[in-house]
Amino acid sequence: MIYITGDTHRSVHFEKLLVFAKNNPQLTKNDYVIIAGDFGGVFFEETLSEDLKHYSSLPFTVLFVDGNHENFTLLNSYPVSLWNGGKVHKIKDDIIHLMRGQIFVIEGIKIFTFGGATSIDKERRIIGYSYWDEEVPSYLEYEEALNNLEKHDFKVDYIITHSIDERVLYYPSFRDNVEKAKVYPENRLLSNFQDLVNYKKWYFGHYHKDEIINDKKRAIFLDVIELGK
Repeated sequence: MIYITGDTHRSVHFEKLLVFAKNNPQLTKNDYVIIAGDFGGVFFEETLSEDLKHYSSLPFTVLFVDGNHENFTLLNSYPVSLWNGGKVHKIKDDIIHLMRGQIFVIEGIKIFTFGGATSIDKERRIIGYSYWDEEVPSYLEYEEALNNLEKHDFKVDYIITHSIDERVLYYPSFRDNVEKAKVYPENRLLSNFQDLVNYKKWYFGHYHKDEIINDKKRAIFLDVIELGK
């Protein structure tokens, strides 16, 4: 089984995974929970072992796309390998970073991933310590995404990102947070995928909402749901 949830921010919103595990005792490491960015478990080098231990103690395998609140220096220090058709950083056997612009085929299901976003609180952070320029997707990553999508005829089952395309930000429910609803470069970039890709559903984190936007897009945060719901 494949499930999805939103930001965990290291341990801040970790408890939802414990509750989900308790309520689903049948889960094994052959099941996956995908975190839609701001994983945060690879952030502080001095507490890395302890932080990862909590995630490894879960009965399922944790997959995550990157958000903006990640330590990209530490995350990118892991070697890149191939897993189920796409590039990953294998943090541990049961904790895997799904890199940007990749397509993974898991149990016959095609999942396109594209992490990253702009931190709205940069003025309160320190570059290279609490935020990194790599948080914003690059044109090279976008090009790689297009190349990979072309190999699959621009058709996937699910899209999982941290941020979302520009048009979603004009929905009334997003106007209650003007700062986060501001259009950033990655929102315009993601709009291209909306226009090019044939997909069933698109899940995204970042906005700290659990909301069905329309019949194809869903903001995810505290909920842990089966992929496809």
